[in-house]
Amino acid sequence: MTGRATTSTTSTRTSTKTTDLVHSAAAAWRRPQERRAMMVAIPIAFLVVIGLGAVLSSSSVVAIREGLDQYAIFERQLLYVGVGIAAMIATTKIPYRWYARWAPLILVVAIAALVATRLIGSVRGGSRSWIELGSFTAQPSEFAKFAVVVYLAAVLSRKEQHLGQFSHVFWPVAGSLGVVSSLVMLQPDLGTTILVMVAAFAVVIASAAPFRHVLALGALAAGGAGFLAWSEPYRWERLMSWFDETPDILGEGLQAHQALVALGSGGLFGVGLGASRARWSFLPNAHTDFIFAIIGEETGLAGALSVITLFVILTVVGVIVAMRARDQFGRLLAIGLLTWVTTQAIVNIGGVVGALPITGVPLPFVSVGGSAMIVNLAVVGVLLNIARTGVEPVRSRA
Repeated sequence: MTGRATTSTTSTRTSTKTTDLVHSAAAAWRRPQERRAMMVAIPIAFLVVIGLGAVLSSSSVVAIREGLDQYAIFERQLLYVGVGIAAMIATTKIPYRWYARWAPLILVVAIAALVATRLIGSVRGGSRSWIELGSFTAQPSEFAKFAVVVYLAAVLSRKEQHLGQFSHVFWPVAGSLGVVSSLVMLQPDLGTTILVMVAAFAVVIASAAPFRHVLALGALAAGGAGFLAWSEPYRWERLMSWFDETPDILGEGLQAHQALVALGSGGLFGVGLGASRARWSFLPNAHTDFIFAIIGEETGLAGALSVITLFVILTVVGVIVAMRARDQFGRLLAIGLLTWVTTQAIVNIGGVVGALPITGVPLPFVSVGGSAMIVNLAVVGVLLNIARTGVEPVRSRA
């Protein structure tokens, strides 16, 4: 009898806790701020899960070829996701105004890390972008994206009343973006440089800076990006290969061609999970820059469109979060971070489907990569904090 009573008591307590959790979730959902935060978190959760499934499938061949256990890369990615979730929880708890106070220091740390990468970094794929930290490899350029957005959001929101003068716009942008972009290009990494520039200009456009100042800065940046693409033969050849109607599919056009073959093989609903043929060394970088092609091959057009839809949902909700931010700094910060993530997704997917030149940037929350996953999830935490502290429009009562 005592045992039955104990079991009954335990069941009652469990039921009570479950009911309390349901009530808490329902109460949170009724608050617009929490609802927006959840709508940011939900597509991210789906993208991470989809990415883990795609990594499990696409990385096994690479792991075996490198003499590792077939699950080694997947297990490492699972660890990165765990660390990233911890980082996201931490940044969710940090008031976003804290970043405005420490923006100069954050930028200095990012620049110092980029300088260290230039001095002691390791080379992979022809780019010196990584620093070896024991068994972990860090990519400081991922943190540098965040640092530039935070710095510009802080400075331009503080100088809001003075942005009519070109110098108050030019020097913060030239100082932060110029130094960071130069150091990233020394690695060299044109794809990341473009992402930093786009995110920075999103902050400038959303600020109180007059359009003529934005246009002038945009013209300078576009000219610089064109020069950087032209200055290195391999970058120029890759760009020209994208314009070429009959690219060399055994040379510069190999990856783009094999990505389209993989996507085309998927049809409407795919060849099945884990049944990709492109991963068997036909498609280089299948688990990193071209993981979207593996998703399209294994889950078809339906799966590929699902991934795109999740990014669209994230973008729409992110814009709403920015519009409802409590102050100008929060608004600029949300816009900059959102632009970085969504632009990176557009550039990656556009390169895979042939709509844009290949730049070598990973698909956020999906591709293999420790630094990218951790920083991206930490950025989500910042967006969640902005969402939870947002304001609501005042509604007049009839």
